[in-house]
Amino acid sequence: MGVAYYRRFRMEIDLDDIDPEVPVLPEGYSFAAWDPRDLERHARVKLQSFHDEIDSRVFPCLGEFSGCQRLMKEISRQSSFLSSATWLITGSDTDVGTIQGLAHSQTLGAIQNVGIIPEHRGQGLGRALVLKNLTGFREAGLQRVYLEVTAENLPAVQLYDSLGFRLVRTMYKAVQVEAARV
Repeated sequence: MGVAYYRRFRMEIDLDDIDPEVPVLPEGYSFAAWDPRDLERHARVKLQSFHDEIDSRVFPCLGEFSGCQRLMKEISRQSSFLSSATWLITGSDTDVGTIQGLAHSQTLGAIQNVGIIPEHRGQGLGRALVLKNLTGFREAGLQRVYLEVTAENLPAVQLYDSLGFRLVRTMYKAVQVEAARV
């Protein structure tokens, strides 16, 4: 066994420093508010969004449906879970995006697992999903929100930067990996 290190950024936004932007979805898409009965739907979208991406190497649970189910159960059972910042995006015949929010204090929120399935990327869905999430944090009275993102995920880093998130810390996540066989 070996160890791989993945560079991760903590990015933060002060909600008082940005103008509220209304999230707009393309035609044929809609937001679905959190409902505990939709836990499996969130897990399926999470799996479809992350299973072939770098984050499934950083967080192996994202590469298996059972891991995504377990993660959604853990997130939604936390006392800090914020349903007003937790959303699905649905398309005409399938769910295509997921995001969760946690309120770590009366002023600080955390975004968890922004995921858009690959076939629906490039249409502004990720931006709309994060904006909808930030609206939920703002309505709950939080002032600052942070997220963590794998540095190699440039489209995500660029999205968060364009929304007003600023890099506040660089971290390295150690992950056990099997040694390459020669």
